[in-house]
Amino acid sequence: MKIIQGGVCAPLGFKASGVHCGIRKNKSKEDLALLVSDVLCSAAAVYTTNKVKGAPIIVTKAHLENGRAQAVICNSGNANTCNIDGVEKAERMCALTSEYTGIPAQDVIVASTGVIGQVLPIEPIEGGMKALVAGLGREGAGKAARAIMTTDTVAKEFAREDVIGGKVVRVGAMAKGSGMIHPNMATLLCFVTTDAAVSPRMLDKALHAAVEDTLNMVSIDGDTSTNDMLTVMASGLSGAEEIDKEGEEYEKFTALLTAVLTDISRAIAKDGEGATRLLECKVSGAPDIPTAKKIAKSVVCSSLLKAAISAADANWGRVLCAIGYTDAQFDIDKIDVDLSSKAGSIAVCRNGSGVPFDEDEAKKILSLDEVCVRVNCNIGKACATAWGCDLTCDYVKINADYRT
Repeated sequence: MKIIQGGVCAPLGFKASGVHCGIRKNKSKEDLALLVSDVLCSAAAVYTTNKVKGAPIIVTKAHLENGRAQAVICNSGNANTCNIDGVEKAERMCALTSEYTGIPAQDVIVASTGVIGQVLPIEPIEGGMKALVAGLGREGAGKAARAIMTTDTVAKEFAREDVIGGKVVRVGAMAKGSGMIHPNMATLLCFVTTDAAVSPRMLDKALHAAVEDTLNMVSIDGDTSTNDMLTVMASGLSGAEEIDKEGEEYEKFTALLTAVLTDISRAIAKDGEGATRLLECKVSGAPDIPTAKKIAKSVVCSSLLKAAISAADANWGRVLCAIGYTDAQFDIDKIDVDLSSKAGSIAVCRNGSGVPFDEDEAKKILSLDEVCVRVNCNIGKACATAWGCDLTCDYVKINADYRT
């Protein structure tokens, strides 16, 4: 498996574009993205579990009922949620895509991100379509990735390739996500492309499997968004035979998809609103995978631990506290905890009790921009990883004046 450049345009058959159309006041910031395939693709998606859902999700769900899509249009700066005319505006975005590209409106995925409860002005989108379509190209992946950003500080785009069925197969992705992110997919906007040939049924199966170990293991602040979704389109242009059943090719494709979504997950956690550190929790020795996942999530979701990590304070008791209120069965008296980073590793807890350690060494370890809490349950073989970030004063500042 090889890391490659190109984001969503790394797989064969995809072009992208991004422009500033005027939804956002900042004219230097792209706010409208378009991703198109040369051919009709197999498609699948996962959506937010929030009962309040943005209008774009309603429209996209209807369009993907047949498991096919050929384009994605997405705006930032306005979520198009809780609006009387929301569905009408989302459908209009699909119609505009069809008008300017020739792709049927029902084959268009639509998404929006930004402030909830404000009417989405359609005029800027109408006025930006000509330039948006004119800019389509394989080199447009970066602009598209920037156009879907809200409070993100960096664009998030990744791609990898592997040999599957004797052919080189590529998977690319772009995502936005920095706040209002909590497990139970989808907790962000993420658009994935691949030139693998995969039936809609198996694509859906692979996506759900990959999401369970990646994006569903990310938490920034405990808030699950109203608009978020992850979609994947498979063009089949790699030349590999179609994956229409489980087997070696399906497993390799799922592994490739999982690797790219792991890259996305880490990038989202590291770029959490106001964050200065990526917080990773690796659980081993658990009795089963569900328990391992629950413990890992509980640790990265702990506000007390996240605050301690922001100060590089090895307050390991907060780790034990978060493990202790996990809704799962295990023996807390067998728990070991280590803190680690590229600066080293230090044991802070053995058999559920503290052990002597050098505070200065611990602070050095926790001062790097990526830190890991390693938890060993010592009662089984199951493992899981979750990702989060530290909690800083800047998180409050960003969200206190988000609308203004």
